[in-house]
Amino acid sequence: MQNSKRQILSLATGVMLVLGASQACAVTTLKLSHNQSRSHAVHQAMTQFADEVKEKTNGEVRIRIYSDSQLGNQRESIELMQNGALDIAKSNAAELEAFSPAYFIFNLPYLFRDKTHYQQVMNSDIGKEILNSSQNMGFIGLTYYDAGARSFYAKKPIRTPEDLKGLKIRVQPSPSAIALVKGLAGNPTPLAYGELYTALQQGVVDAAENNIPSFTLSRHSEVTKFFSLDEHTMIPDVLLISNNSLNKLTTEQQAIVKKAALNSSKYMIQLWEKSEKEERAKAEKQGVEFIHVDKTLFQNAVNPMYDKMAETHPELFEMVKRVRKVE
Repeated sequence: MQNSKRQILSLATGVMLVLGASQACAVTTLKLSHNQSRSHAVHQAMTQFADEVKEKTNGEVRIRIYSDSQLGNQRESIELMQNGALDIAKSNAAELEAFSPAYFIFNLPYLFRDKTHYQQVMNSDIGKEILNSSQNMGFIGLTYYDAGARSFYAKKPIRTPEDLKGLKIRVQPSPSAIALVKGLAGNPTPLAYGELYTALQQGVVDAAENNIPSFTLSRHSEVTKFFSLDEHTMIPDVLLISNNSLNKLTTEQQAIVKKAALNSSKYMIQLWEKSEKEERAKAEKQGVEFIHVDKTLFQNAVNPMYDKMAETHPELFEMVKRVRKVE
């Protein structure tokens, strides 16, 4: 009888130890997708994000990063996140306009006075509102990642809006991006980012628009040798997380993830400045000519976009006025 009791006690203790060990070692792995290379600044910022989450949660939450569109392009990644097949994704704010209209402000040309104003807006109440605006779509934004200013590049010099007339210009699938190019008399051509190198090389499109690091790291500088610094938009990348993935974390883990995301955003600002300088120097060595333009010519050409918005979408124009008031 004593032996039987000892066996039962030993078995119960063993079960408790196994259960305790399994609970202590429970690991939640979150999959993160983005469309840039591992050498891109945004990947480095995300690596810091993942490292901080792992450290602060004592390894209980781990983030596995998939670069280079391994899990699909930006739109596909968002849809995977909505379907529960992906936890975290990076998207450009232009793509997000199709999911939440609030993101449209980042796609408007020459809305921000300068880089300081752009940063202030992202850190303001309206910036936070925009991050949360997609909640009913199944995800929210954790933070913004600096993605510099977007400018046109082509196989010929672009010095004035007239130089864009009739050109087939690759744009992101954003109503604002399409309206911008139409306003400049170009022919907007929505195209997946991964297809752009070949499209430029084969003449499917004549031009595109993006920031300097993306221009070089995607090797577009090999096939287009004129980069015009018109800086028509400042569109951030956005780090997104699905509602379901966030809700399966503990309250403490959620706070750690949000704080780590914010810290990686601050780190990204430093990385971006360094990357932009290095990639421009690389492009110049490849024979790319950087052209300084009179921005007022481009600003004047797209002003009708704001006039039309005030008439047709007064509620969105109210957001524009709020952004302009941010100090």
